[in-house]
Amino acid sequence: MSNEQNLLNRRDAMKHALWGAGALAVGAVGTQTSAVAAGLSGNPGNLLPAGARSLKELSERLAKTPRRRDFKTVPMILTKPDEWDDAALREIIHYAGGPKQIWDNTDVSSPWLNLMRNSMNVEVWAFRHPDFLCVSATHGSAHWALYDDFIWNKYLAQMTGGKWKDNEWIKEPPAAAADPASFENPEGVFSPGDNSVTVLQRRGAVFLGCHNGIWEITEGVIKKGINPDGLSHEQMAAEFTNHLIPGVILTPGVVGTLPELQLAGFQYAK
Repeated sequence: MSNEQNLLNRRDAMKHALWGAGALAVGAVGTQTSAVAAGLSGNPGNLLPAGARSLKELSERLAKTPRRRDFKTVPMILTKPDEWDDAALREIIHYAGGPKQIWDNTDVSSPWLNLMRNSMNVEVWAFRHPDFLCVSATHGSAHWALYDDFIWNKYLAQMTGGKWKDNEWIKEPPAAAADPASFENPEGVFSPGDNSVTVLQRRGAVFLGCHNGIWEITEGVIKKGINPDGLSHEQMAAEFTNHLIPGVILTPGVVGTLPELQLAGFQYAK
């Protein structure tokens, strides 16, 4: 890549960072701009691979890029960029590092987090690609893992028949506290004992949310009669959107976003 192209890429990244940093917060469930709100704890690179320069820069930019979470209602089909996390999504689409992989995750009971973790381990340590970006195109029941305790307490615990009482996929297992320098530890941070959305986020993985998935989940919730506030479908879909867990990037629909990512060089995995 030429020096001129590198300069253009850096300028583009700076513009995205300024757009995010210049946005205003609009309350507890409004636009989120802090590192904590973006799913990054203090030091966003604390589990990033050594030498992951591009991935570190992406994580830092995403931490500054706002997510709109102040919806009152949302329509069935989104048509305007301010209805989803457009700036953050563009950061992913235009990521200059690589390789880049997009996982089509639909089943919360499948080994989806384990597969993502394995893929990251192989790319980082076997193939020496520290800037490998692993992205989850999340929909179907896997989308349940992207909601906070408010939604689980109000809707999903009952929706799932009590099989799950809360979002167990965001909990950090004991393995998360192990020394990351011991990457071969079979009970450590990078082991099967640490398959957590939150831990993978700390490693640089990105989880895309799906508006269509939200619409379909809330349709199912309403059909089951789980609607204590008597919300309309548009209102409940907005409430679910406002309570996505930190760091999630909302798309207008991940199935329709997959071609955009593949055109940008992401490798599809199912």
